[in-house]
Amino acid sequence: MSDPSFMTLQQHIIQRQRCAEEATGEFSFLLSGITIASKILADQVRRVGLLDILGTTGEVNVQGEQVQKLDDIANDMLMQCIGYRRCVHAMASEEVADPVELETGDAGRYIVLFDPLDGSSNIDVNIPVGTIFSILKKPEPNGKECSVEENVLQKGCEQVGAGYVLYGSATVLVYTTGDGVHQFVLDPSIGAFILVKEQLTIPEKKAIYSCNEANAHSFDEGVQNYLNWVKTSEAGPYSARYVGSFVADFHRTLLKGGVFLYPATAKAPEGKLRLMYEANPMAFLVEQAGGKASTGDTRILDVEPTKLHQRVPLVIGSKKEVEIVEDFMARRRSAVSA
Repeated sequence: MSDPSFMTLQQHIIQRQRCAEEATGEFSFLLSGITIASKILADQVRRVGLLDILGTTGEVNVQGEQVQKLDDIANDMLMQCIGYRRCVHAMASEEVADPVELETGDAGRYIVLFDPLDGSSNIDVNIPVGTIFSILKKPEPNGKECSVEENVLQKGCEQVGAGYVLYGSATVLVYTTGDGVHQFVLDPSIGAFILVKEQLTIPEKKAIYSCNEANAHSFDEGVQNYLNWVKTSEAGPYSARYVGSFVADFHRTLLKGGVFLYPATAKAPEGKLRLMYEANPMAFLVEQAGGKASTGDTRILDVEPTKLHQRVPLVIGSKKEVEIVEDFMARRRSAVSA
């Protein structure tokens, strides 16, 4: 007799689709493309020291960053595994300048955006890396011809699915379709993602902050005031945790609580993280888990995208902790405008 507590990712998606209106099975088929790619990538990451996949390709991507060999592998793998799904209208990758429209006609209902291998520059020192994905629906025709990029440029609140895969001591997949956040772990003995936690919730408050304080001198003064405050006896004090791989930092924050910050800097005045590939999917996840995501003054999911590779400042994590950071930033803005 099978264990009723044993549930694979595909079973979980199908079970939830049975309760949804107009369930066609297309969404589960789409997610299967992501899981197939992630299993292959997990194997590549696990054998990174044994294969010739360390280092850069010598090329620079659209973000102005050195392309790692594994970036190329991850991008190609996701493009192939998702691109053959007829339910996909278009794909967009952090590694590619323009979105890719697929020849699926009216069958293509979904748009998939992804960061193929977040944190890949850390792969050679065995720091966990990850894949982030965001799923949108192709907009309904509104009487005018829209380009594929116009179809892709939707607010984060329009997402119908989002998630990430973390390649660490275990391969973990976390996803949401707007009905809570669910965590799975890859069991390599059977090649399937197994449900380990349904309806994840982030602690409302936790005295942990995560950011690259080496850049603090060029942060907004409100953020600097916050970073000074967390070290005082009045604040607690707080504990600092920072990996430098966004998926790893976010995963810890989601499970343990606290706040992750990547504010604007003098070098990156618009912020560092990409709205469409990083901030939006993680904001969708954290809100579904009871947390909050903000630019410092605006809800991330309400930010209007104007370009595919747009960057934003990000404050994300436990609701109360994000609000403390927002309050410090708001007080600074008030002082400047007074």
